[in-house]
Amino acid sequence: MRFSIILVACLLLCCATPSASPAQSTPALTVGAARIDITPGENELPPNFEGILDRLHARAVVLDNGQSRSALISLDIGGISEELWHAAADRLEAEFDIPPEHVMLTATHTHSAPFRPRPDLANLVVEVVRAADSDRRPARVGFGTGVSYINVNRNVIDPETRRWWEGPNYDGPSDKTVAVISFEDFNGETIAVYYNYAMHAVTVGQLDLISADAPGTTSTYIEESLDGDVVALWSSGAAGDQNPLYYQQTYDLRNIRIADYAARGIDISNSMPPGGQGLDKSDPTVTKLMNQQKQMIVSMGQFLGEEVLRVLRGIDRSTNAVSVRGAQASISCPGRNRLDSGRAGFPGQYEDADPVEIRLSLLMIGDIAIGGINAEVFNLIAQRFKSESPAAQVMMATLANGRASSGYIPNDAAYGMYTFEVVSSRLKPGCAEDSIVNGLLDLMSRIR
Repeated sequence: MRFSIILVACLLLCCATPSASPAQSTPALTVGAARIDITPGENELPPNFEGILDRLHARAVVLDNGQSRSALISLDIGGISEELWHAAADRLEAEFDIPPEHVMLTATHTHSAPFRPRPDLANLVVEVVRAADSDRRPARVGFGTGVSYINVNRNVIDPETRRWWEGPNYDGPSDKTVAVISFEDFNGETIAVYYNYAMHAVTVGQLDLISADAPGTTSTYIEESLDGDVVALWSSGAAGDQNPLYYQQTYDLRNIRIADYAARGIDISNSMPPGGQGLDKSDPTVTKLMNQQKQMIVSMGQFLGEEVLRVLRGIDRSTNAVSVRGAQASISCPGRNRLDSGRAGFPGQYEDADPVEIRLSLLMIGDIAIGGINAEVFNLIAQRFKSESPAAQVMMATLANGRASSGYIPNDAAYGMYTFEVVSSRLKPGCAEDSIVNGLLDLMSRIR
């Protein structure tokens, strides 16, 4: 009898041995992070810039689990050009063995940085990744979400003209979620924070000063709150139709500019010159409003930063056994060219154009899914992607891994609204929303 019991126990032990737990089969993770200054020099500023309000940065996190490597990179620039994406992706693969499918290169989309391509940006991407890679140490990954109410849908019916125009639409679709990925070492010290929020970085765009806008003040606030060694990376959620909630100074300045142009016989009521062009910055009212804009990005950075910090404190589940998987795909949707002009309020006139190619990226860090789109996406598309995703820990990062020729990507229902994003979009209705959501879900099913 005793021999039979021992034999059964041995058989059970032998059967159990081959199926190791995920924690045992996945190599341990190492993570490094870095931040470098990428502010152009005073003598390098384009003619429309008058100085520097705050600094621009490149931030990066590098992950290595012994089997695969990945990089999360955030740049304080307006967008990721196709040229920058291909140059950076090629060099990251050649120099760091990080394949393009494992890269999430995003722009904070500040409207207060030069939009012209910078020839040195690929070098700066490599530099910040190299610094992050050299700082890797054993780490754990966690995920959490919070809410912040500093964004708002920006498309409303003007009460006077009864046409679509820009303004805070408190009843419009607007996802308030702040998604946070934490990277900490085995002493519980935060190495980096990757956070995602849907809001345009447009508050100080009329100042004609270099600024990282609210993404910069938020990241700086988080980094300073955690003693400066932490790197906090902003990624833009689906903010195609999302503005800062407190944006009244910008609307007031626009009205001043419209009135000033009208006094000279020029109607700009349905168009808008870039930056602060045409504003009399010596006017006391203009000066007051612009100073309030400077204060506003600091306030928004504090409020959003505090929510990120609150989420960090509540993340109580983290793991060192993390797989890293990635995939990319291209979708194609019918295109159109606009034949008339005008910012908003009227249906556009169009002709058929070549199809528009949109790059989809999916990066999975353990059970955390980051869906990337190389364009500006309306909020409801991201909400649908998150609701249909089989992954519980999910976010959408826009302006990621290049730039589609689409312009804005509205959700299907938005094509009935003659907003400036819809009338300027190069996409015909009825394709992009389904193709993006289903495309990302297909990538997820392939690599989960």
